[in-house]
Amino acid sequence: MHAIPLAALALCLLTGPSAAASPQGAEGPVYKPGDGVSAPILVKQVKPQYTAKAKDARVQGVVELACVVETDGRVGDVKVARSLDEDLDLEAVKAARQWRFEPGKKDGKAVRVQITLEMTFTLK
Repeated sequence: MHAIPLAALALCLLTGPSAAASPQGAEGPVYKPGDGVSAPILVKQVKPQYTAKAKDARVQGVVELACVVETDGRVGDVKVARSLDEDLDLEAVKAARQWRFEPGKKDGKAVRVQITLEMTFTLK
């Protein structure tokens, strides 16, 4: 498993074969890093916002998101893979959609790559 720690957030890439295991979209197949497919590189990170309700309830933990980084570096499809709190899940998805990447590549060409983003919520 590849991981790039980012303060309160961590970007973890899904492991497994790099074959086009996900359904094809309008922009082509979705790959996983490895076997000739490079991982996307984070260039812009947006931290999720804590909701007042979650703060009051003292909710802490990690929301895990399954995302597709598109060939233009934006985050396309986002699904909650591991929920923490309904409101914080939504905030994590909202933040992830604002992240930007240098896209993953296969044979020197930008391709769609599936990754996992972990958004960590910690009260101080």
